[in-house]
Amino acid sequence: MQTTYFWAGVAVILVLLDLWIINSVWRSSKISRTKLGWTALVILLPFVGAVIWSIAGPRGVTKGPSSPEHSKG
Repeated sequence: MQTTYFWAGVAVILVLLDLWIINSVWRSSKISRTKLGWTALVILLPFVGAVIWSIAGPRGVTKGPSSPEHSKG
């Protein structure tokens, strides 16, 4: 029974990681075709896609804070 909870926990973590990756991909400055490719890879091969993305995925986020007040330290 405990192994079932373990694998359920792993699945939840993997889904959250994939959602974070997809969000990061769509916020990048790459073209839409590249974003669709990364999204498809991560959805079709969740673990392998996450590993490949961590090595070769797009870097940088184009959208910054929503207001100047938000970015103050």
